[in-house]
Amino acid sequence: METFDLVIRGATIATAAEVFKADIGVRGGRVAALADHLPDGERTIDATGLLALPGGVDSHCHLDQPTGDGTVMADDFLTGTRAAAFGGTTTVIPFACQQKGRSLRDAVDDYHRRAAGKPVVDYAFHLIVSDPTPTVRGQELPALIRDGYTSFKIYMTYDDLKLSDREILEVLDVARSEGAMVMMHAENADCIAWLTDKLERAGQTAPFFHGLSRPPVVEREATHRAIALSELADVPILIVHVSGAEAVEQIRWAQGRGLRLYAETCPQYLFLTADDLGGPHGPPGFEGAKCVCSPPPRDAANQRVIWDALENGVFQVFSSDHAPFRYDDPQGKKVRGEAASFRHVPNGIPGIETRLPLLFSEGVVRGRITLPRFVELTAAGPARMYGLHPRKGTIAVGADADIVLWDPERRVTITNADLHHNVDYTPYEGMAVTGWPVVTLSRGVVVCDHGRLLAPAGHGEFLRCASPDLARPKGVRPPAPAF
Repeated sequence: METFDLVIRGATIATAAEVFKADIGVRGGRVAALADHLPDGERTIDATGLLALPGGVDSHCHLDQPTGDGTVMADDFLTGTRAAAFGGTTTVIPFACQQKGRSLRDAVDDYHRRAAGKPVVDYAFHLIVSDPTPTVRGQELPALIRDGYTSFKIYMTYDDLKLSDREILEVLDVARSEGAMVMMHAENADCIAWLTDKLERAGQTAPFFHGLSRPPVVEREATHRAIALSELADVPILIVHVSGAEAVEQIRWAQGRGLRLYAETCPQYLFLTADDLGGPHGPPGFEGAKCVCSPPPRDAANQRVIWDALENGVFQVFSSDHAPFRYDDPQGKKVRGEAASFRHVPNGIPGIETRLPLLFSEGVVRGRITLPRFVELTAAGPARMYGLHPRKGTIAVGADADIVLWDPERRVTITNADLHHNVDYTPYEGMAVTGWPVVTLSRGVVVCDHGRLLAPAGHGEFLRCASPDLARPKGVRPPAPAF
């Protein structure tokens, strides 16, 4: 009888579909057996009292991404994936970002060079399309999709990234033909620019006013427009980092009409508010820059809407949107100094390590979401969305043995000193959570064990993604509209 490389004994296993008790047998880096009782393996882990969850899939994070504006991301593929592993995430999907005027293929090649030999967990790449020239649309993007880069992000804001509506439609048409998944950053760039100019003329330049420059209507309008463009092009899209009620209303409307419209939200919209940017009830001076992100955090009423939408199925993905800029750093949040306008503060906050513990504590422990729903949002859903399921995102025979053992009763107060990213702050400093990952396995290898990093740099493997089931199969097109 064949032996197992590893047996995990006595855990309560949770998938997106069910919760059950079983032993887990691992062989060759994959789950080989699930049974009431398995013989000891070459190594046996006693997981009595622990949960065995699929390793998290963080499908929206930024690592060592070139910016072109003088800022430098604090986390590379080593420190970022190390933090991910300690937080229970075993697959990350950051972005190979095309710079305007340059080749999309060059961006991918550069990103592979940045990653080489560093990740401690597995990784794939999204693309960012910022310059959809005829060559990019007709040659580079289709070829990259066929090579396993089956998802890409497009922006409706940021001057160096945004696409016009016509360009968006052209790129969506490529996604439709090739079976790719499109992520959309939905904010109205012209509205933001107009409001920013008005605020600056009035001398309202502190980080707090970042939120006022991007009110909910800016996100609502762009979300509605993105939905319309998706419907016109007949291609599914995913709206990323949804912040509040007005965008959720648009998404519900589209989903209720049967459109293939998917959505993602992030911890900052559940745990931060506009007060964290500053103002009369927030931190003094420039401190609010730590929480500058786009869309910005809203208020408590919007938080409740996001929680409801997580529970009732509006969202398919819960990601960190980890954007690691150090605060006290001239290449980070203070790139233009503390007197600079909010428009010059780099957008984004760290969260790759705290994503799962925060949602587990405030979602599962407090009864807002079920344990299977937690797995769906953090592992199975993103794995399906981006063509990695069932290899990733579940505990099942044949799946990679990406397994995280959770102590559901462990209480932890989050402090930056205890985290493993390379950022000098966490916006969740001092928050108390219940439930914490204690052992993280990637393809059957123990990466983290009770606070110790065991896997070497380079353990992580690059993943080529399949076209997700949510996208129309390549070559299958509906009848052309009758114009």
